[in-house]
Amino acid sequence: MQPTKSTARNTYDAIVVGSGISGGWAAKELTEKGLEVLLLERGRNVEHVTDYPTALHNPWDLQHRSRLSLEDRAKYELTQRNYSVNEGNQHFYVNEQENPYVQTRNETFVWPRGHQVGGRSLTWGRQCYRWSDLDFEANQREGVAVDWPLRYRDLEPWYRYVEKFVGISGTREAMPHLPDSDFIAPMQMNCLEKYIATRVDQLYTDRRMIIGRVANLTQPVASRGMCQFRNLCDRGCPLGGYFSTNSATLPVARQTGRLTLRPQSIVVNVIYDAQTRRAAGVNLLDAETGQTHEYFARLVFLNASTISTAMILLNSVSDRFPNGLGNDSGELGHNLMTHHKTSVGGRYEGFTDRYFYGRRANGIYVPRFRNVSDQHPHFRRGYNYQGSASRPRKRPDAVPGFGTQLKEAFSQPADYWEMGLTSFGEQLPYHDNFVRPSQHVRDKWGQPVPEIAFEWKDNERRMSKDAISQAQELLEKTGFQGVRVTIGDPEPMSTVHEMGTARMGRDPKTSVLNAHNQLHAVPNVFVTDGACMTSCSSVNPSLTYMALTARACDYAVRMLKQEGRS
Repeated sequence: MQPTKSTARNTYDAIVVGSGISGGWAAKELTEKGLEVLLLERGRNVEHVTDYPTALHNPWDLQHRSRLSLEDRAKYELTQRNYSVNEGNQHFYVNEQENPYVQTRNETFVWPRGHQVGGRSLTWGRQCYRWSDLDFEANQREGVAVDWPLRYRDLEPWYRYVEKFVGISGTREAMPHLPDSDFIAPMQMNCLEKYIATRVDQLYTDRRMIIGRVANLTQPVASRGMCQFRNLCDRGCPLGGYFSTNSATLPVARQTGRLTLRPQSIVVNVIYDAQTRRAAGVNLLDAETGQTHEYFARLVFLNASTISTAMILLNSVSDRFPNGLGNDSGELGHNLMTHHKTSVGGRYEGFTDRYFYGRRANGIYVPRFRNVSDQHPHFRRGYNYQGSASRPRKRPDAVPGFGTQLKEAFSQPADYWEMGLTSFGEQLPYHDNFVRPSQHVRDKWGQPVPEIAFEWKDNERRMSKDAISQAQELLEKTGFQGVRVTIGDPEPMSTVHEMGTARMGRDPKTSVLNAHNQLHAVPNVFVTDGACMTSCSSVNPSLTYMALTARACDYAVRMLKQEGRS
């Protein structure tokens, strides 16, 4: 590769692909450590505060009162199956008609995307939980897939590091399989949740109900404001009351003066230099002009999200890597995982003299209790519950009268409460759950779309049935009536926690990345988004992505400095 003036102009110390949760962290860490960084985002720019058009809208300010029009439903036909896409937040989700993907074997898997600066950090659920060695050791202990190349002790200081910046509210519980974080003040349960938590303690010896651990600020952190208990986080928060790239990591990276942000930049592949045996940079397609560009760097961090990162690597073919960059093991694109989900709800007739305060952007949490100290006979791994209790307003069919009398009655609370429990269960890694470039379908830019082959297997189905039965039992034992299954019968639903496709491991023959998130065969390429995960635990993964990213950035910069001295 001969250097040119264009090469010099387009050269940086590091390129970060993707501006979601992990990409934002990579940009922050690398710029703070002195590197000139190019941050590439395939979607449009979103500026904090000014680009949240519906953040302060009242329900009556929206034409369809938050519901999607028939025309818009067609644009988000798949996404709305498992995520709350509505009139107030639809601008943060990908139009599926313009950005299709191909599904095979099972259509229960849904892939919501957020192609904009900030990615899905603008719409995530913000639940933050540390993994433990129950998770990191599970594959090795059970002889499943491959062993993680690290343990909790390796990641614990990085959990602490990112938590102090993020701001996570929660309570200390001293549970070995759910390690405590560095918390700010917790949000509070409402009266019914407190009562049910007490009853769970009385009725069970193996489970507990606690307040969720969430990246919403109950006290100011740095220049970000506090959560206002509006529960409209997925519209964007002008106060920075919850953690996002736009409100937290990107401003810090910009303040260094070493960040270049380039939206509307679709990375097609990574450029491999056979002479140096390293990545030289990336090829990208400008989403607005259709022109192609090359950018060069000493480091490349891929943080485009689990499936998109796999697609970039699979499209990065060369004589050395005919099946995708770093794919000596043949595992690239395989082992796609997500959490499976079920929901059960019921009605509680009591506490009719009480109500709840505000719209808390959080709920309760029942940590995993299956396969913690003993082995369930029917399935491996476990699940947790997330949920909440609230008191609805009176239903139209329960209110007599008409006109003013009817309107006033509608504003009164019902004479009962409701509570729901949603399970999040661990899926095992399977080689035959995979993503690959489609041979037949292309997007509007002429690029092959992902073809996703996915299915639940017996372990997930048996676990989901247990999650439903245990939620029903818990609610009925604690006094709920009309307990019913709302999600998960007959098949569990997928979540938006895609993981796998470029897993970490100890052996280059069976994995794609090493213990530092480097490609085994291309040491200046790092993957720290969901693609790197070797198993998927049952807890929300984003906090672990952040910790892995900060750790990998520290290692990458030390590697560059060492190479500079040699």
